[in-house]
Amino acid sequence: MSLVKWIDFQCHGDDRGQLGVLESNQNTPFDIRRVYYLFGTKADVPRGFHAHKQLEQAAICVAGSCRMILDDGKQKEEVCLDRPDKCVRIEKMIWHEMHDFSKDCVLLVLASEHYDESDYIRNYQDFLQQVSA
Repeated sequence: MSLVKWIDFQCHGDDRGQLGVLESNQNTPFDIRRVYYLFGTKADVPRGFHAHKQLEQAAICVAGSCRMILDDGKQKEEVCLDRPDKCVRIEKMIWHEMHDFSKDCVLLVLASEHYDESDYIRNYQDFLQQVSA
């Protein structure tokens, strides 16, 4: 079973440009309670390196590209985010890392919950223990 779960959504456009729409519980699989974005990240500076106990997310590169690694403790998969019309879903208890940010990368993330530090697992060995329990 693949860890990579894409969320496809319709883009609408004409000669003026494109419009992409993501809606809570419509084409995203959860209520959207937080939106944040990463930008200005240097290509050689990886981000992420954590999992969430309950939080679910959807990540989309609205500009540029980055490489994401998803890990459920048993298997790892890698995906390139490089299209503004495709999201990758990050379910709970999935370790994720982002690498190789392009200079123009803007990574937009939709989250199912408000920020809660207690929901984070920031140590990989702790993550492996929790997923094997």
